[in-house]
Amino acid sequence: MIKVIVQDGESIDKALKRFKKKYEKAGILKEFRRRKEYVKPSVLKKMQKERTVRKKRRILEEENN
Repeated sequence: MIKVIVQDGESIDKALKRFKKKYEKAGILKEFRRRKEYVKPSVLKKMQKERTVRKKRRILEEENN
């Protein structure tokens, strides 16, 4: 559980910003989205392969321009 204690004289905006930073660093949202639905390992492998192909293609296009 992420806890952020608001210091005396600290604005709520700063405390919220610290909370968001801790939240992102912990990877809670990323983990939630990953576990939202089950993806078969074979499908996951295929998605990762497609992602790398797109990434390589994008890099090649940038080099050519």
